[in-house]
Parts: sequence; C-alpha cells; structure tokens
Amino acid sequence: MTQEIFLDQNQTDQIKQFQKNEITEYYIYSRLSRKIKNKKNAEILQKIGDDEMRHYLFWKKRSSADVRPNKWKIFKFYWIAQIFGITFGIKLMEKGEEGAQDAYKDFCEYIPEAQQIVDDENAHEKKLIGMLEEKKLEYVGSIVLGLNDALVELTGTLAGLTFALQNTRLIAIAGLITGIAASFSMAASEYLSTKTEGNGSKALASSFYTGLAYIFTVIILILPYFLFTNYFVCLGMTMTFAVLVILFFNYYISVAKDLNFKKRFWEMFVISMGVAAFTFGIGYLIRIFIGIDI
Repeated sequence: MTQEIFLDQNQTDQIKQFQKNEITEYYIYSRLSRKIKNKKNAEILQKIGDDEMRHYLFWKKRSSADVRPNKWKIFKFYWIAQIFGITFGIKLMEKGEEGAQDAYKDFCEYIPEAQQIVDDENAHEKKLIGMLEEKKLEYVGSIVLGLNDALVELTGTLAGLTFALQNTRLIAIAGLITGIAASFSMAASEYLSTKTEGNGSKALASSFYTGLAYIFTVIILILPYFLFTNYFVCLGMTMTFAVLVILFFNYYISVAKDLNFKKRFWEMFVISMGVAAFTFGIGYLIRIFIGIDI
C-alpha cells in the first residue's frame, strides 16, 4: 500500500519547476532527433526525450497539474546544437541542470521514488550522450593543432613585426602572407602525418580542419591591422582577440569533451602570450641594432 504524501505549497511549486525542466528538455531532444540525418544519433536523442517525458509524467502525478515548456530555452538550445554541434549543445544544457539534480536528491527524502530519476540523469542519459557520433569532435585534434599553431606563431610574428616595422599596412600584409603560407604548410603536414599513421581515409579531412582553423585564426588576428593606423592599438586588439579565441575554443572543448577548462585555457594562454612577448622583444632589438626606419 502506497503511503499518501502531503506537500506544502513551496514543494508543489518546486515540483512544477521540475515538470517545466523535463517537458522543455523533452521538446529539445525530440526536435533535434527529427532534424538530424544520422539515424543512430536520432534514435539516441529520441530515447533521452522519452525518458524526459517519463520524468515529466512522474512529477505530474505529484502536482496534479499540466505545465508548459520554456519556449525560449527550446529555441536557444536547439539552435546552439544546430550551430555548434549536438554534443556541445546537449552537454551545455545538462551542465545548466546540475542544480536541478541536487534538488531532485533533496526530494528523495519526501518522495523515495524520485531516486530513479536521479539515477537516470546521472548514469543512463550520460551514457546515451556519450554514444553520440559527431564528425566535428572526431577532428578536434586537427582543429586544436591549427588553432594553437596559428595563435602561437602569428601572435609572435605580429608582435615582432609591430616593433620592427611600425606600419600597420606593412604589418598586415606581411602577417597575412606568413599566415596563409603557414596554413597550407600546416594542412600539408597534417595530411602526411595522418596518412603515415595509417589513417588514410581521414587524412584529407584532418588536413582540411587544420588548415581551416589556422586560416580562421589568421583572419581574426590580422583584422585590426587593416582597420586601424595606430600599431599599438592594433597589437592590443590582436592580443585581446587571441585571448578570446583561446577562451571560446577551450570552453567549447571542455564542455563537448568533458575536459578541465581552466587547465587547458591557462596552458594555451601562457604559451601564446609568452611567445608574443618574446618575439616583441626580438622585434624591438632588431629595430635598434639594424636600424630599420619605415
């Protein structure tokens, strides 16, 4: 015989919030499952969506009320997943629900059956999310190689050229030529390296992602030198853009691959800024000793 449970208004309101979260995530997973082409991923997403609906119905029995989903959240995470990949979008959403998991655990004291939902969220759904297949994440190593090399090499190159030339147009042209040449060189090296390792089928794609990441970083870092005339302002903006690229990319990877964000960010930051500072000093010394005056 099931013991009747009496809940106060605050507890009932909390349950309705649980319902809102569950029904919202049901619509997100279901909508994504209908839109993606990968059949296996679609089945996984629909399975998670069905779990969310089951959780919603569990809480509905306790509140005796229907709750509408959060339409803004559905819109936001659907498009985040479409633009940045389903793995990133879903894991970002799940990170935002960590507080809800703690609240679920608190409710297990009043509703012991809620433990099943906690177990679903902590194990079953994480296992399903880990089974998702996404090409973007298969080539993360290639993207990291392109981004990291571009950040280290080009921030250093631009810092050195800034003090050596002190002419934004010349710095931009020299940096652009260097960056484009280096991007093709990196892409070719990645192609040969991947092929040598016996991954011939992935060699072309790996080189493409490496070169694309390199070119993307080059454009962002050089852009200030085409827009402004004060070379110190340009250098400052380039360094700021470099930090933002490091920040965004490492946040993306830390969420999508469940890695330590702070460790990865500071490692890339120290290397990139350290090389930039070193070559800035070299450019200064070259200008003094060689006597370049443009």
